[in-house]
Amino acid sequence: MAMTVSSHMIDHSSLSRQVVVSPGMCSGGSLIFGAIGDWTWETVAAACHTNVYAARTALGQPAYLSFYYYRVRGGDVVHPHGLTFGDELHVSSRVFHFGNQSVLTLHRLAPAALDLADGPLNPAEAYEQPHPDCMYVETFNRWIARSRPGSNQGLAAIAPPDFAFADLPRLPNQYSPRTLVGRARQAGGFCDPIPQGFAPIGPERTFEYTLDVVRDMNGVGLVYFASYFAIFDTALLRLWRSLGRSDEHFLRRRVIDQKVGYFGNADPGALFMITVRRLRSASRPQIEIADMAMRDAATEELLAVTAIEIDLDPQT
Repeated sequence: MAMTVSSHMIDHSSLSRQVVVSPGMCSGGSLIFGAIGDWTWETVAAACHTNVYAARTALGQPAYLSFYYYRVRGGDVVHPHGLTFGDELHVSSRVFHFGNQSVLTLHRLAPAALDLADGPLNPAEAYEQPHPDCMYVETFNRWIARSRPGSNQGLAAIAPPDFAFADLPRLPNQYSPRTLVGRARQAGGFCDPIPQGFAPIGPERTFEYTLDVVRDMNGVGLVYFASYFAIFDTALLRLWRSLGRSDEHFLRRRVIDQKVGYFGNADPGALFMITVRRLRSASRPQIEIADMAMRDAATEELLAVTAIEIDLDPQT
């Protein structure tokens, strides 16, 4: 993961970090998303005075701060697959009140040389006036617990009794992703209706993926949240190759915006069916969106959806 050189609390809801990018954080895959997820947990632990790594329900069962929605918006300088060894970043993180069983955390990843104030991250900046060089991340996390021992099916929403959220700042309603994620869950994707200025191109494709217990499961036996990024990227790469595009081109892709909604987990041995639609911008044909949905092949349960907006020619 990333090497944190220093960190400090700015106020009761905000954490500032100076980070040097290490090999475990940068790749053409999901490593960056895992690192940011760790920062989310660290910030929530500090702001909510809760041991998120060993949280328990009132009945003593393990409780997990799961990811329900994850959004990444890449900048001109800092973007998901543009980091390399030794890059220096200033990371600002802030946790917001989002109900009695959930939190929303905003992160800004800025080049360390950028002269930005070391203060609490303002939601208006993140949502309305992002700095063009920075990457912004939004995570919506909900507490869950297993409803049946040894099963990842039917996870229950339940918070640990020591979850201290009342003093957190509230996110302004106009920035809440609840409606967006709810619609995506109902529609089976983020791109229904199709975004303005985009049109479908090519046929919809479906790819199979067998859950890999070596790479996709975390230390408590759940499908790791960052693995969803990797699974979707595996389907995207298969589509990419079918279009005659090279692996080198895939590694150079620049993610402008990616949203992931997490709606279910899975047990070892699961087979996923991933549908992929490709949308292209009418005014900027080098911009495409991969609109994807992941379902359990046995039950057809919708497990996750994503929309990845990609610049195919980031050099121009």
